Amino acid sequence: MRKQIAKALFVSVLLTALVGPFEPSDAATVPKATQILAKLATKGRAPQTGYDRDLFSDGWGDIGECDARNYILKRDLTNITFRSSPRCTVGTGTLNDPYTGQVINFVRGVGTSSEVQIDHVVAVSDAWQKGAQKLSSSKRYSFYNDPLNLLAVDGPTNQQKSDSDAASWLPPRRAYWCPYVARQIAVKYKYNLWVTSAERASMVRVLKTCPNQVIPKG
Repeated sequence: MRKQIAKALFVSVLLTALVGPFEPSDAATVPKATQILAKLATKGRAPQTGYDRDLFSDGWGDIGECDARNYILKRDLTNITFRSSPRCTVGTGTLNDPYTGQVINFVRGVGTSSEVQIDHVVAVSDAWQKGAQKLSSSKRYSFYNDPLNLLAVDGPTNQQKSDSDAASWLPPRRAYWCPYVARQIAVKYKYNLWVTSAERASMVRVLKTCPNQVIPKG
């Protein structure tokens, strides 16, 4: 029953997620990442006590006709083909990986699917230690399945990142540092999560190279 309630609430939250936390009528009014970073609280990392990924979601939630993984694959890949079943299953596609700049040919299969993984830009355990413990189950469910916080990326690079924050890991491709940090800031602001002092310092250093970087819309 709790999961059903969480999913129902997620549908309403998803309407915001699909367009992002900001939907201005004039592009000039989109907040800059530096402006939103200034609104985030700075605190120490809380203990990981009690953390369990299932406290967020016991697998991918549904977004329309797709589960969240296939929804993101459909959004981020090109040259997509679908399998006949189950519904909305991406069979093949091409990923221009934002983290490495590599072009990856995705082929679904036991030995190949992991070459493209769905990254939680703000890692789940990182969120737990920076405010998500206090979120309701429906909010944690939304966080886990929110397209704003999900990217299709190179699998090995995602494994390397693990649960790191911006203080300890940035994508190998420097050209993506600014959009990456801006997305983390947008997610943390949306879910009322905080940053550590080291994390904030890293974000500030990155954004100094791109002071006009705006928050993504989703």
